[in-house]
Order: sequence, then structure tokens, then C-alpha cells
Amino acid sequence: MSDDDGLLSALEAVLMVVDEPVSAVQLASALEIPEDEVESGLQALRAEYDGAAPGARVRGFELRNLAGGWRIYSRPVHAEAVQRFVMDGQTARLTQAALETLAVVAYRQPVSRARVSAIRGVNVDSVMKTLVQRGLVEDCGTDPESGAIQYRTTAYFLERLGVKDLSELPAISPYLPGLDESTAFYPGV
Repeated sequence: MSDDDGLLSALEAVLMVVDEPVSAVQLASALEIPEDEVESGLQALRAEYDGAAPGARVRGFELRNLAGGWRIYSRPVHAEAVQRFVMDGQTARLTQAALETLAVVAYRQPVSRARVSAIRGVNVDSVMKTLVQRGLVEDCGTDPESGAIQYRTTAYFLERLGVKDLSELPAISPYLPGLDESTAFYPGV
């Protein structure tokens, strides 16, 4: 990097997209600059965010070196506001498509996206991403035959539904006329 502003901007750009701490070595490799320049840049950003640099104000976020790497975090002093914001998004109602997809996962888990799509008759990729983001569904490994990622419901799903475990979900076959025991949806099957 030819100038400090360019280095700091590049570091910020990378740090804004990481979802786990990233080491100075990884940053140096990505930016194709020496590690000592990255370390200096990280320290400068930290000072700027903390209001320690000349003319800087304390930001709502901070740069931390944790778990062997660097990452931007919201400041603990704003935890309550951040939590309210995040939880407001979590309490938004699920769409009909999301509810149907969630039901298929709940009654057919573990199940792949392709299987859910086949059961629903529509592509469920974006709906599954939403359910994962909301913490209702999670990756639980891969299918040994196809190698497809499989999904299951989470403890948070059970908590939100107010049940102890999947056995407390109602049998769905009474609601689907003409469905026999062998093809009915049952928890854990």
C-alpha cells in the first residue's frame, strides 16, 4: 500500500466482511503487504475507533484482538441497543413459505435442502437461509449417500414453540387426508 489512508481503508474493508477473527498474517496475505505494516495499521485503527487519535471520536464499534485474530465488534456500552435491534428482527413474523419449510424440516429432520424443495415443490434456498439466520434451523452434517448438507431444527426452535422435544410435536397425518402411516410426517423420522 502506498499510503496510510489506503492501508487503513483496505484493512477496514476486509474487517467489515469477516465473521470470525482474522490474523495479521491473513490480512497481510490478502493485502499483499508486510505483516508489520498490517500490525501498525491495526493499532492505528484501534486508536482511531477508541477516540485516541487526534481529531477522532469514540465510535460505536471497536477493534479487538481476540482468539488469535482481529475483528470489529460493537462496543459493550451499546449492547442493550444492539440486542433490541437484533431481537426486533427475530420477532418479525415468518412468511407462509418459511412456516411451510420449517414444518418440513421439523417433521423430516435431518433433511437436505433438495429434499425440502422436492416436498414443497419450490426452491427453498433463500427461505432456508432465513431460517438458519433466525436460529430456527441448523446444519447437522452431510448425507452419507449424496453428500448434501442436512438440516435440523434447533433448541431455539423448540423454545419458541414451547415444547421440550420433537416428540411433543403433534402428529401431522390427521391433517393430511389420504396419508397413510408409512408416508406421514413424524418427528425424528
